[in-house]
Amino acid sequence: MTERSCAACDCALEGEAIQVTIAGQVVEVCCEECAERLREAKASALRGEG
Repeated sequence: MTERSCAACDCALEGEAIQVTIAGQVVEVCCEECAERLREAKASALRGEG
């Protein structure tokens, strides 16, 4: 079985993961905090910041 990891912090995903769509790709994260970090990074990239 392949181990899955969080797209934001690389922790192992166990049980229910949260799915976030970034640039048309669905990625899985371990918690709402990581989901929010990805959403903020996407918004920042769209604004051309950082």
